[in-house]
Amino acid sequence: MSELVQQWMQALIRMNLSFHTRKAYQRDLLQFTVFLSCKSVALQQVTHHTLRQFAAQRIEVDRISSSSLQRELSAVRSFADWLVEQEIIAQNFALDFAIQRPNRPLPGMLDAEIMPQILDQVAPEKERDAQLWCRDKAILELFYSSGLRLSELAKLTLTQLDLARGLVSVVGKGNKTRVVPVGSKAIEALQAWLQLRNSWVAPEEDAIFVSERSGKGLSTRQIERRVSLQAERAGISQHLHPHLLRHCFASHLLASSGDLRAVQELLGHADISTTQIYTHLDFAHLAKVYDSAHPRARKKSS
Repeated sequence: MSELVQQWMQALIRMNLSFHTRKAYQRDLLQFTVFLSCKSVALQQVTHHTLRQFAAQRIEVDRISSSSLQRELSAVRSFADWLVEQEIIAQNFALDFAIQRPNRPLPGMLDAEIMPQILDQVAPEKERDAQLWCRDKAILELFYSSGLRLSELAKLTLTQLDLARGLVSVVGKGNKTRVVPVGSKAIEALQAWLQLRNSWVAPEEDAIFVSERSGKGLSTRQIERRVSLQAERAGISQHLHPHLLRHCFASHLLASSGDLRAVQELLGHADISTTQIYTHLDFAHLAKVYDSAHPRARKKSS
């Protein structure tokens, strides 16, 4: 079976899946292949009963979370799809198998009114700190303006940015490219930062956001620290991180437009169900929509 797994890994490379995604699939599938080996069950013999035994062992004996088991089953399902394509098995034994999906907690939220407190704060007095704020403000504005993932922003290069047209080309999950608008405030912040960047950047470095000390592109961890630091400087008690800014982008946009499909495209979600969980409207907005739209909710004018 290990040879089949290696062949599948090669197939994933041809599908342009990232190194980290392939390793995650391989790691998750390993648990299932070890289980089958211990039970002396061949791939052609796997049934829903086998999968239920596997799920029970992982939850009850190995004590993994339901979300981790869901991830492993997803790897098994994808592997079985490939086995069917290779005519090794007749049908995907995991296709209709599912365990009850736990409720997914929504990330925290910042009110739209709080965002200016962070983004419009006054620059520090010290020149070095003011320069760092110039860069960090461009980072914050771009996160909130365009809903980028942390990994997407960290990998951004100059060629992906088109400030004249107000667009940024992003390479997201699965190496899929999407083009996202950049708001006017973010454009202003980026223009200011790019002027300063020229005096910091190391030779042949094309990352947009670079370190003052090394001139090299910022790591994801460095970006996380700077986002958190600037929120603290603005007096925000809630922990601010890039994922929260992405969530605020989506939630505030959805609350204003109500266009779930558009938000899905901007976020780069393959499945709209992900967008439905990831974004939410506040109750006041929902109540307002209900009162104005439902025929039995509207009050009669006197």
